[in-house]
Amino acid sequence: MYNILVCDDEKDIVSALKIYLTSEGYKVYEAYNGEEALALIEKKEIHLVLMDVMMPVMDGITAMVKLREKSNVPVIMLTAKSEDTDKVLGLNIGADDYVTKPFNPVELQARVKSQLRRYMQLGGNNGNTGNETLVIGGIELDDTTKEVHLDGELVALTPTEYDILKLLMKNPGKVYSPSQIYAAVWHDNPYGTENTVAVHIRHLREKLEYNPAEPRYLKAVWGRGYKISQ
Repeated sequence: MYNILVCDDEKDIVSALKIYLTSEGYKVYEAYNGEEALALIEKKEIHLVLMDVMMPVMDGITAMVKLREKSNVPVIMLTAKSEDTDKVLGLNIGADDYVTKPFNPVELQARVKSQLRRYMQLGGNNGNTGNETLVIGGIELDDTTKEVHLDGELVALTPTEYDILKLLMKNPGKVYSPSQIYAAVWHDNPYGTENTVAVHIRHLREKLEYNPAEPRYLKAVWGRGYKISQ
């Protein structure tokens, strides 16, 4: 049994998350600000933390900085859709992932399982877990086995989809034009390739995004191309 700490100043959210997680067999501890969370982590063996960003007494960002001074336990931030700056800041200072409110229970449980699996099996690393493995958020690409997993679940990709994903994951945040993607994957003249690349990106989103209309990973940069980001 894994122990999960849920920290949010809204008691209704804590109660809802407790229901979701206990139904999966997890033991859930509750905290309502960063200070309470840190105190609990000192006393209990915690395997994963769900941490809200905006809280009284001590906010989630400050709590995470203090936590990272002594622990690499995975932290999933709980954020509102409008808190893009906080998401980036949180990931930069040590958060492993984020879930946006209102929660999709299926996505939440998948992300929890993914982080627990990586923490227990791979030491909680975020990034390259080996020379042949690339990790971006919940996507893990193993170039030895040519397999891709999303939150621990195997995803069936075509060879072309795999090659596009690998190209983007090797350079997270870098924007590739459709012509650059086509030249790198098809090794052919990139003339008139924008629609071809767009179709494959759409298929990748359908397989790797919980909401393809609002992609978390595979982002389009207007007038420039595509990139992958956490």
